[in-house]
Amino acid sequence: MKDVLDGLSDIDAANVVRCARVLLRRPLLRADGPDGDLLPLVYRHRTTLQDMFAGLLAYRLVVERRFARLYKPGPGVDPTRGEPTLSPRGYTYFALTIAALTGVGRQVLLSRLVTDVRAAAVEAGVAVTDDLPDRRALTAALRHLLALGVITETEGTVAPWGTEGPAEALITIDTDLLGQLLSGPLLEASGPDHLVELAARPGPRGAEHAVRRKLVENPVVLQSDLPGEQMEWLRRNQRRESSLLERNFGLITETRLEGVAVTDPEDYLTDVLFPGSGTVARIALLALPELIADPDPELFEDDVEPPEPRPDGRHPVTYGQVRVICAQLVEDYPAAWSRQATEDLDRLTNDVLDLLVRMGLAVDDPVDGWLVAPTAHRWLPQPDDSPARSAAPPAMAEPEEPGWSLFDGEGEL
Repeated sequence: MKDVLDGLSDIDAANVVRCARVLLRRPLLRADGPDGDLLPLVYRHRTTLQDMFAGLLAYRLVVERRFARLYKPGPGVDPTRGEPTLSPRGYTYFALTIAALTGVGRQVLLSRLVTDVRAAAVEAGVAVTDDLPDRRALTAALRHLLALGVITETEGTVAPWGTEGPAEALITIDTDLLGQLLSGPLLEASGPDHLVELAARPGPRGAEHAVRRKLVENPVVLQSDLPGEQMEWLRRNQRRESSLLERNFGLITETRLEGVAVTDPEDYLTDVLFPGSGTVARIALLALPELIADPDPELFEDDVEPPEPRPDGRHPVTYGQVRVICAQLVEDYPAAWSRQATEDLDRLTNDVLDLLVRMGLAVDDPVDGWLVAPTAHRWLPQPDDSPARSAAPPAMAEPEEPGWSLFDGEGEL
């Protein structure tokens, strides 16, 4: 496979890698958006970048003077992907709003747009409740389109509204960006599930493109999670892939028997920092040694047997185990945590598990509960302090005998 960086000067090669990293992080790069100052450099190296993404990942890249759009295939059924500001209802309204925007021209009143969106919902068989959660979901969808630059607030603002409806605003639509949003093959899909399947199709090189996409887009890729053909391909090409990812995207790989962990030394391509500084991240980090240790029978009820080890190296744990470990850490180091994050133990446990899932360190299994990845062994943290509950109280100092007195030698006068 030809390396597109060959033949470029060191400066040009470094600039191409820099642009590739920006596009991986911001697949819709706008001149007036985050990192937009690099758009002229992307435009200058557009041919090389198009060849790089097409050859290595089978990604299509469109570059214009005002924007660049990197079309990534969909992730398929993957709970770790998604826009955090959008709930499932918000995603529904996001799709409905895109449909409504295609027929309104370049400007529209917010009230008219909301009416069109709800009409599209009725046409699609989506129930509209017009309660507070429903309004918040629609507002979140509109705010996300604002963040993408697809719509702008010419007059007024897109904000949550009261019982009388939304405050009036004039919305301007960037029709060029609107046409670049969707990447799934809508005309080929027979339904939602089929669309997700089609959007996640591998590239023309099959296993090569499929595995390399996973390495670029995921912090951890386990051998046991790959189909047989992809697993074999990765085993044969691990060393070459490590060099290729570092040279083209600045990514560093750690290869182990169980799989590959991929990190960005600059953290620019890192969606979620781990280890992190927040309470949830630190508790998740300190919980890992307990989660991958041999299960403690005392953490289970009398009629519940500890889960058996698995041949794929994953460590099965129960929700109850995770909850007990989180509670113990909160009790052991009470001054180390945010009170808001730890006051609800069930929410804290769910937040810890959600973080581990997003990091590729755990998955929810319908049979074995939660499965902790063997890559968790790379973190063996040591607390900076001793547990408060087990620390011995400081010994009381014995009062010292006075060394002298105003009455010393009184009898000698």
